[in-house]
Parts: sequence; C-alpha cells; structure tokens
Amino acid sequence: MGVKYYTQFVLTNEGGEGRDQEFSGVVEVNQATERYQTKDIEALLARNFDLGANEVRLINWARLH
Repeated sequence: MGVKYYTQFVLTNEGGEGRDQEFSGVVEVNQATERYQTKDIEALLARNFDLGANEVRLINWARLH
C-alpha cells in the first residue's frame, strides 16, 4: 500500500524562458518520505517525468492522512 502526499511543484525548462509549468495534486509513493530532504523529493518527481532533478522545484509536500 502506498503513502499519499499533496504536492505542488514546478517543472522548469533550463533552456528557455517562460516555459515553466506548475503542477499540484495528490501523488502516491511506495514508502513514507518523512526523512527525505527537498532535493530527494525533487529527484523522485523528476524521475517520473524523465527529467533531471535540477528541472523540478518543489513548492509543497505534505502527507495526507
């Protein structure tokens, strides 16, 4: 059973201006991320979009109960 989080993040386009995309919603991951640092969560989200971790900027990450 997965763990659900509300998240808000921005996908940045390193090469171009004005192409950033903001997303928000509920995601489900295989394990709790309370011990993760922001950069770890950004890397997790980036992998799901086939992007580099430097292309994701985390705004909010909160566990749902």
